[in-house]
Amino acid sequence: MPPVCESADVVICGGAAIGSSVACHLAADPGFSGRVVVIEKDPTYRFSASALSAASIRQQFSSPVNIRISLHGIAFLRHVGEHLAVDGEVPAIDLHEGGYLYVAGEAGAPVLAANQKLQATEGADIALCDPAALKRRFPWLNVEDLACGTFGVSGEGWFDGWALLQAFRRKARSLGVAYRQGEVARYLTEAGRVTGVELADGSRIACGAVVNASGTHGARLAATAGVAIPVRSMKRYVFSFTCKDDIEGCPLLIDTTGAWCRPEGQRTAEGRLFIGSCSPLAPEQDVAWIETDPAVEDVDWGFFEEVVWPALAHRIPAFERIRPGRAWAGPYDMCGLDHNAIIGPAVGLPNLYLANGFSGHGLQQAPAVGRGLAEHIAHGGYRTLDLADLGHERVVAGRPLAEANII
Repeated sequence: MPPVCESADVVICGGAAIGSSVACHLAADPGFSGRVVVIEKDPTYRFSASALSAASIRQQFSSPVNIRISLHGIAFLRHVGEHLAVDGEVPAIDLHEGGYLYVAGEAGAPVLAANQKLQATEGADIALCDPAALKRRFPWLNVEDLACGTFGVSGEGWFDGWALLQAFRRKARSLGVAYRQGEVARYLTEAGRVTGVELADGSRIACGAVVNASGTHGARLAATAGVAIPVRSMKRYVFSFTCKDDIEGCPLLIDTTGAWCRPEGQRTAEGRLFIGSCSPLAPEQDVAWIETDPAVEDVDWGFFEEVVWPALAHRIPAFERIRPGRAWAGPYDMCGLDHNAIIGPAVGLPNLYLANGFSGHGLQQAPAVGRGLAEHIAHGGYRTLDLADLGHERVVAGRPLAEANII
């Protein structure tokens, strides 16, 4: 048996936005005084969803827990200096509250209206607009086949996801969290508890609790402790393009087809830069994400030409005259049960904490999830925001948490 080379009170498997947020919040919790070790396979985060994400935040969900998570998230981002400044240096995350705009035809209108009513009840600043109101606010928008739209007047937009990830890491380190480069191969269990982790090099770290924040590898790692979670990897594309026409005040637009776009950066002589894609991909385009295979970085430009561009050009006619730019591919750790994250203690292993299957929402949910799991570890339960609706129990029971607004 390989010897135990060190020990920690909490080992966090995965050091991207979720794992580093948990580490940061745990180390900052006055009720916790233990040692935290974060194990990260690739400190460059080259293949991390946190680094490759479009980095946006919205309250336009259809489940209260997701709305509350994002309301906390936007408050955190607005005051990021209060939470993540180190030695007086405030991270620059470039938060831009440009809003989300969901649009719907006759069939989808009742869903958007019901969602907006719930969002408003929860305190989100979301407006329900008829086609005339949409045209007044967004004169470049084709509303001929629309029945309504919902627009995030405030509290929604986009930010620098890489900067947020690095800010969580830097703050965690400043609070004494240790980061180790390595790959966790399996969990060590005994008498219904995780007792440690074994790394790919054979070394072991004993621990009192462990957090699975391993992204697209989360299901494989959970299985080493006998815990099944329906998380799979999906490949997603992000395309960039420029448009010379004025598309003033463009929010993050989600079309009826699932295609989306948003502006990126300032207008230049070549035009305004946008990024966009379509979500979810068709099933035949889902692929396993294998970090060692360079082919996963390949981008299918046919998907842009045949699916994304036509949909966006229909909704914004000026996009018929765009100039395509660069593109990249990235992974989603998709929860196959309901496209919602699985958060909290694993059923049957109470000191194994899951933070998996974020389905593209990980960056925006990182502040609330980090705080919630830190509270659960330090105090035995959630204190400020109950995340139990996203718990592993629903997975074991086969009880999906319905979410209408999936992109």
